[in-house]
Amino acid sequence: MSFEHPNSKGQDIRDVERAIMSRPAEHDSPNLDLDRMGMMLDLLGHPEHSFRVIHVTGTNGKGSTARMAEALVRAYGLRTGLYTSPHLERINERIAIDGQELSDEDFVDLYQQIEDFIAMVDDRFAQQGRAPMSFFEVLTAMAVWAFADAPVDVAIVEVGMGGRWDATNVLDGDAAIIGPVDMDHMQWLGDTVEQIAGEKAGIIKPKSTVIVGAQPHEEAVMPIIEQAVRQQGAPTLLRDGNELEVVSRMPAVGGQVATLRTPQGLYKDVPIDKFGEHQAHNALAALAAAETVIPVNGALDQDLVAEALSQVRIPGRIEQVRTSPTIIIDGGHNLNAAQSLRAAIEENYDFKQLVGVISMMADKQVEDYLGLLEPVLDSVVVTENSWKGRVMPAEDLERVAVRVFGPDRVVRRDRMPDAIQTAVDMVDREDQTGVGYGRGVLICGSFVTAGDARTLLAERPNPDLAKPKAERA
Repeated sequence: MSFEHPNSKGQDIRDVERAIMSRPAEHDSPNLDLDRMGMMLDLLGHPEHSFRVIHVTGTNGKGSTARMAEALVRAYGLRTGLYTSPHLERINERIAIDGQELSDEDFVDLYQQIEDFIAMVDDRFAQQGRAPMSFFEVLTAMAVWAFADAPVDVAIVEVGMGGRWDATNVLDGDAAIIGPVDMDHMQWLGDTVEQIAGEKAGIIKPKSTVIVGAQPHEEAVMPIIEQAVRQQGAPTLLRDGNELEVVSRMPAVGGQVATLRTPQGLYKDVPIDKFGEHQAHNALAALAAAETVIPVNGALDQDLVAEALSQVRIPGRIEQVRTSPTIIIDGGHNLNAAQSLRAAIEENYDFKQLVGVISMMADKQVEDYLGLLEPVLDSVVVTENSWKGRVMPAEDLERVAVRVFGPDRVVRRDRMPDAIQTAVDMVDREDQTGVGYGRGVLICGSFVTAGDARTLLAERPNPDLAKPKAERA
């Protein structure tokens, strides 16, 4: 990155992360608006005007769709910026340029470049008795500044939550993707799917090509989105199942192969390196968005599309991280995510035994989530992830799990390393193949859970876990 001044304050990435994450959460602000972001962009000279934008919202699939769109755009030689949330292991994950997340040094330098402007915004709003910039607003401002500085041709930006009042909505999307809309974050977005759809439709702008993914509540959601398209005067509406179509798909090793149709053309036998029907629909939306911002006439090159989508890696989304035994990690936390996870497991695996390691936030639909996964899990080990302010205590989760699975299928371990080891021990005794067709462990329930598990498995806190099955006691 072409920063004008190096780290002059002796800060490291941990110092900067603490400074950012100590700020209030965006949804906890008493002043839910875009005023702070608007002032910040004014101070920075409106860097958001220097690149095109693919803006992605939806209850599920935002991160996957964003990563696929980024890969497609980059395959054409365009410089890309990618902004996603939450991060699983490192805060740097949230901002990437040309497919590479920022280094610790670049992240620190980036923060220091706009730190004085953050203070100016905070001071102005404090004088008005209003809240300072939230942590997500600061990160969003950093991403916009980094993308302009690079400079990138196209920024692919994932909404944090909702859409209308999300910090990212200071951007005007050339393509506005609305993925599946379902019930989640109801305390902030509304307690009906129609209200939630209205919040997400807030990213539609007058010049947006609006791309709508497959909707589980189509009859309720589509009228809301179509009304927003009319009100904004958006020129193009592309709907999964109408103008867009997953023509066919079949499972393949490590993912699937799909034939996708857009108004620009038919893309045959596209390899997608992720499990699940929902990922084929995510790829379709990403493809339509890429067609919007890539300056070519007609369909994109089939070989470039295939190469891009076959190489997309999406951490924490039905991610197989180990064999012998098979360990799968998924960060989904709502009912739509649970349905997709269950369908992907049923379609792609033939487990004789699958043990769940589950930790969830207390404000989620925990019992319904567990109920959706119950048919594919032989037993569960309930535990707690690292977000102590929001995680459901293991004792409470155990009570809910017993109602769903019965007492004989539930084990409690208060610490996640112990929970993972317990689950591995449960399946290890009888696993004979270690390639997904014997016995496995599914770690799920929250992106924090997924991030904790990825870190634990990478660090290998228990040396025995790192050994091949044949060498373990």
